[in-house]
Amino acid sequence: MTGGFLSPEEVAKSVVEIGKKKAELKLLPMVILGMFAGVYIGFGAELCTMVTHDISKYSGVGFAKFMGGSVFSVGLMLVVIAGAELFTGNCLIFTGVLARSVSVKAMLRNWFFVYFANFAGAMLLVIIMYYSGLWKVGEMAVGAAALKTALAKVDISFLEAFFRGVGCNWLVCLAVWLAVASRDSVSKIFGIYFPIMAFVASGFEHSVANMYFVPIGLFLKANAVVVDLAGLTATIGGLTWSRFFTNNLIPVTLGNIVGGAIFVGGAYYLAYLRDAAKQEIN
Repeated sequence: MTGGFLSPEEVAKSVVEIGKKKAELKLLPMVILGMFAGVYIGFGAELCTMVTHDISKYSGVGFAKFMGGSVFSVGLMLVVIAGAELFTGNCLIFTGVLARSVSVKAMLRNWFFVYFANFAGAMLLVIIMYYSGLWKVGEMAVGAAALKTALAKVDISFLEAFFRGVGCNWLVCLAVWLAVASRDSVSKIFGIYFPIMAFVASGFEHSVANMYFVPIGLFLKANAVVVDLAGLTATIGGLTWSRFFTNNLIPVTLGNIVGGAIFVGGAYYLAYLRDAAKQEIN
């Protein structure tokens, strides 16, 4: 440990051990903690919408994106510090697979159950937020902003969604990496904040966040007043569950896996752990 935080090599070894524990989780805690993560990331997403729904007309688009990223970071802070199982962060279990501490089967089991538990948790928050009526804030301007966000996310191409997913989880897994390096809660908060702010402000796509962003729009599309206020009467037909899955969730998820598992987990394994693993085998 150097200067109160772990060195990159020490972080890589810690990530392997953490991944092993995650892969060995029993099903019930895995599902509960997975639902928590879906809710926590959903909190960040709804807060992002609430804070930024009208800020661009006063401070510009760039500052609005910066503020959105700043408040969204609370989601991963809750996941890491309070404790939860997040699919995108768990892409780092791949480091343990390469280090031969985790089997491919165990990794895929974790990814499968955590992913769908994340979805369930995000949908729970969608229902809570929809029936809370908080989308009516600002004379329904928050609801209109949520609707615009949802439609924009299903209107991008498969390739764009994939590469935005890559960039997103590269940064998300770096945020987790920095949090693992940190030895106290304040350091973890700062380690998480900057990469998460960067991914949101950049416009990258996070599969679990989109499990909130798009479904809340799908709930709101039935409200003609919100649709009209958003100026989407002519195009709202493009916001459907099928387009959510094919245009956004599937390609973003694949991109998230590449960004997190390959560009962070895999690359750091090659940089810090591969030679040591070879020596153990020999």
